[in-house]
Amino acid sequence: MFWYNGKSINSQTIELDINNPGLLYGATIFSTLRVYDSLDNPLTQWQAHLARIKTSLNYFNWQQPNWESIRDGAELMKQHFPVLRITVFPDGKEWITGRMLAPDLPEKQKHGITASIVQDYYRSLPGHKTGNYLAPILAKADAQNQNSQEAIFIDGEGNWLETTTGNLWGWKDNCWWTPPINAGILPGIAREYLRTSLIKQNQIVREDVWNIELVKSFKTLANSNCVVEIIPIHTVIHCTGQLTYNTEHSSLKLLQNFFHL
Repeated sequence: MFWYNGKSINSQTIELDINNPGLLYGATIFSTLRVYDSLDNPLTQWQAHLARIKTSLNYFNWQQPNWESIRDGAELMKQHFPVLRITVFPDGKEWITGRMLAPDLPEKQKHGITASIVQDYYRSLPGHKTGNYLAPILAKADAQNQNSQEAIFIDGEGNWLETTTGNLWGWKDNCWWTPPINAGILPGIAREYLRTSLIKQNQIVREDVWNIELVKSFKTLANSNCVVEIIPIHTVIHCTGQLTYNTEHSSLKLLQNFFHL
């Protein structure tokens, strides 16, 4: 089932005009959220997800959707799915789909994953979450061919940016580090939640370019997004070898605990 343009639809297919720019070019804005009991639970970050969509719609000068309909659709869909994807087309029509959490998520959260550095792939309009997701799909497929579960994008100088699904965190010198927004990454909602939560606890968050010297010095490494929360990365495969990180470092508990209010 899904929600489209103010209606609940029980089907595996959606009807779109053949000239719909979302169908032709991936011209949509979306945000994926995890519902913690209710849309208004602070961990769900409902207002932050709406703000992300509104910001992009205003930036592209697209039509505003019926926000009440989006709320109604999300309220309905959350009764069936813990993860919702809210998509808005250029004409303002909303489309809400749902899915379950991955069954291996607890294992990944505990034991971590392997990631691969991928070259020659760049996310389209990285400051916005658009439906043009071909680069992340291809990058993740390349990583999986290297027996990795995730891929890490780099810029032209080889600096690490983000994964195909979230933002990066590294620990060294008694503080957390994360790539800066102006490096050309998505301003992740989980990233901002973690950053502000750390600062409220008088923790230092360093936002700096992730060059090879810096990433080699991290004690632990993690990926964050609103669905998976925090997943440690124990191994990163790159062109000249691999880097390993401690997935049992005590600093990881600090990040993970922010998702257990």
